[in-house]
Amino acid sequence: MWDPREFSETYRRLAPIAVRSAERVLHDRAAAEDVAQDVFVRLWERPSAFDPARGSLASYVSMVARSRALDRWRSRQAADAATERMSHDVDLHTDGNAADLADHRSRVRASIAALREAPHEQRQAVLLAYGAGLSAREIAVATKVPVGTAKSRIRLGLIRTREALGVVALGDGSLGGAA
Repeated sequence: MWDPREFSETYRRLAPIAVRSAERVLHDRAAAEDVAQDVFVRLWERPSAFDPARGSLASYVSMVARSRALDRWRSRQAADAATERMSHDVDLHTDGNAADLADHRSRVRASIAALREAPHEQRQAVLLAYGAGLSAREIAVATKVPVGTAKSRIRLGLIRTREALGVVALGDGSLGGAA
């Protein structure tokens, strides 16, 4: 168990190390700061995860930050690839009619723009589910969250995306459609 003052001092001293370790992987200061925050939340919630017999706290914080940053980078890569696939697969969903193709492309672009409005975790879950075709269980493993959390993120991401599009209800799980 941490003493709050001791933890605060540890955070002040070691957070820059965590940010640097994460930033080396992500090349994004804001994302690296988020990773550092996650590292210290984990350390606060599970102080027993750190074993002083295996090395210093600074080394542990650096290693966990790098690991979390790699996880976030991999997830971002998967989400970016899913977004690209969604954009390129537009041609496969039309019968070749130029007007239908243009309309479909417009709906896909609007859906992607609306999805970008969702929080990172929800956007990532939706893209992994619909863009990469992963199940909720596979998303949970990839993002290291419980299955229920992965399902909630998908559901909430779809709700936010539908709201951003002005779509009331879709029932079919698609992201586009008429309002």
